[in-house]
Amino acid sequence: MLQDLWMIILGSAEAAFIDVTVFVGAVLLFFGYIDYKQQGAFIETVEKAKKYQPFIGALLGILPGCGGSILLMPLYIKGSVSFGTIVATLLATAGDAAFVIMTQAPREFVLITIIGLVVGTITGYIVDYYNIGAWVRKRSAKTQIPDVEREHDKAEALLDELYCEEPLTCRSSKLRHIGHEEGDEIDLILHHAEPLDPTRLGYKITHNCYIIFWAVLAVGLVFGVLSLFQLDLEQIVGLPNIVTWVGVLGTVVSIAYMTRCGNLAQAQSHEDVEHKLFSLKETLIHNAQETAFVGTWVFIAYLVYELAVYFVGGEQVVAAVMTSAGLASVVAGVLVGLIPGCGPQVIFVSLYLRGMFPFAALLANSLSQDGDALFPLLAMDRNSAFWATVVNTIPAFVVGVIVYFIELGLG
Repeated sequence: MLQDLWMIILGSAEAAFIDVTVFVGAVLLFFGYIDYKQQGAFIETVEKAKKYQPFIGALLGILPGCGGSILLMPLYIKGSVSFGTIVATLLATAGDAAFVIMTQAPREFVLITIIGLVVGTITGYIVDYYNIGAWVRKRSAKTQIPDVEREHDKAEALLDELYCEEPLTCRSSKLRHIGHEEGDEIDLILHHAEPLDPTRLGYKITHNCYIIFWAVLAVGLVFGVLSLFQLDLEQIVGLPNIVTWVGVLGTVVSIAYMTRCGNLAQAQSHEDVEHKLFSLKETLIHNAQETAFVGTWVFIAYLVYELAVYFVGGEQVVAAVMTSAGLASVVAGVLVGLIPGCGPQVIFVSLYLRGMFPFAALLANSLSQDGDALFPLLAMDRNSAFWATVVNTIPAFVVGVIVYFIELGLG
């Protein structure tokens, strides 16, 4: 039995890294580079286009990852964008799970992207038409900081001790922001609640070892691409079990990298996204963290699935139990989507790839979830975050049910 379990762990680690993580990392890095080149120009556009804000918000949402959606949240707090825009963005957002869907199920990715754009845009305009945002703002629970300037000076003095090599060097003068200014209330809430400490071991590892991570991923990507063409890699390389050991190494590196980041629920913060926009090095660093995050959760999903198959007596048994859930799987997709962060969503997508849910459940989950985009809104205004989640749950469930019955009819 122990040998069987050991082989399950090795197999799950290999499949997670070679079949999924390497492709997610490559695509994530590509989009990260595009974001770095355009440096948030899209975000600035949405402030000026009042009439088209929900549509632009949905466009930001359908971009794989959470970067655009995360950067939009401070604009709502400032009053620059409407509540309907936030709703549209969060509905269209599929978070980091989008990278997994894109690389493993491109047809479903296209469908989810189109439906997310349409549903997000329509819902956003409906919310703004009925002025639901005004009702939400009356119940706002914005985080208040009594003396912003004094608190910012204290926070910067602490960070200057860590970052500044000379007494006259001011760290804050070097920072750039999207959607807010250095030293304002949003800056304190999003960037100074838990300031980065470069003396921590985790910070040193992630900011100095990211090249190692990308090197391991590059080797895995070669094996992953060759595997797509169904080539005998061990015969080509001349080393037995080389693919397995590269996959295991990649998964171990991913888990180690993720745990050193110190956050098992959130792939990236508002500060991470801003850093990536203004520095190619930070893009490489934080995209490595994000890739490791996705890879770790994919491995967990694959491992849980394979263990379930092993203990209940076969893949057919597990598939029969899950697929028999029917409409309940759509409800499950919506409920899992309510959990903030990308980890549970990546697990849900990974199980879908194993054939455990219908497309309707995957779609409902993609519409319901907000990825990491909800975290900054929760920090700044928890009531608005709550009502945005409530509003988004309705179309996610309705569309999921409609698609479920369409699938049932076609089947």
